[in-house]
Amino acid sequence: MLRNPSALVSAGILAAVVLACIVWPVFLPASLGEPGPNQYAPPTWEHPFGTDLNGRDQFYRVLVGGRVSLLVGLCGAGVSLFIGTAWGLVAGYAGGRTDAWMMRVVDVLYSVPRLIFILIAINAFNSQLQGWASGIGWDWLVRSSRIAILIVTLGVIEWLTMARIVRGQVLSLKSRQFVAAAKVLGQSHVAILLRHLLPNLGGVILVYLTLTIPAVIIDESFLSFLGLGIQAPQASWGSLLADGAGAINPLKSFWWLLVFPAACMSLSLLALNFLGDALRDAFDPRD
Repeated sequence: MLRNPSALVSAGILAAVVLACIVWPVFLPASLGEPGPNQYAPPTWEHPFGTDLNGRDQFYRVLVGGRVSLLVGLCGAGVSLFIGTAWGLVAGYAGGRTDAWMMRVVDVLYSVPRLIFILIAINAFNSQLQGWASGIGWDWLVRSSRIAILIVTLGVIEWLTMARIVRGQVLSLKSRQFVAAAKVLGQSHVAILLRHLLPNLGGVILVYLTLTIPAVIIDESFLSFLGLGIQAPQASWGSLLADGAGAINPLKSFWWLLVFPAACMSLSLLALNFLGDALRDAFDPRD
């Protein structure tokens, strides 16, 4: 990794974007995210990314929107990692009919349209989740109910490929001598899975995790772009791109509303993809 220039540059860019989204808004006045008198102001020293229709500072909104997009991407990938790893471990280790049945479940879920699944989940559970959160006094969850549902649904969607990759690796590992030795020593199936097989999958899981995060961010951005994801007054990179696309017209183009969110999102996704490729090369035993 340290000898790979693209990996170092990607890690630096990703770290800079994450730190900027998390830390920088803390030192900026919250009034920048409120409506102001300067509507559609072009980029200046006062407003580096310009302002939007309501006079809100676009730089502040891009940073805050990055928080939401990165949070959804990281947490959604975490849900995918947990479900896919557990499913693939059990399927590959059990083998036989159990493996065949579990993989048929994966095949069936592959056939379910993602967009329809997410829309059904949002419409079915959003009001119930808000009512439950309001009853126990969790106002933050009432405001962020759609984000929570997006994290869970996107994680549930993205685990299928992870399960297949982990299963394939387990099928090749369970015939190794160290697994046979563990069985002879009387170790339980759970101990073999957690102490012997799972540590040998760390490289593959880490590589695919770095590739799953941008996939989840893209899905969330696509849904928010269509108006089905993050709703105003909250913002994500996808919703900001939707606002910017709506401000582009043949008569007058407010280009900064589209260019800056797209640039931040593209840089983050490219950095994650390059980092994933570098990790894959670093963990390749044939290299």
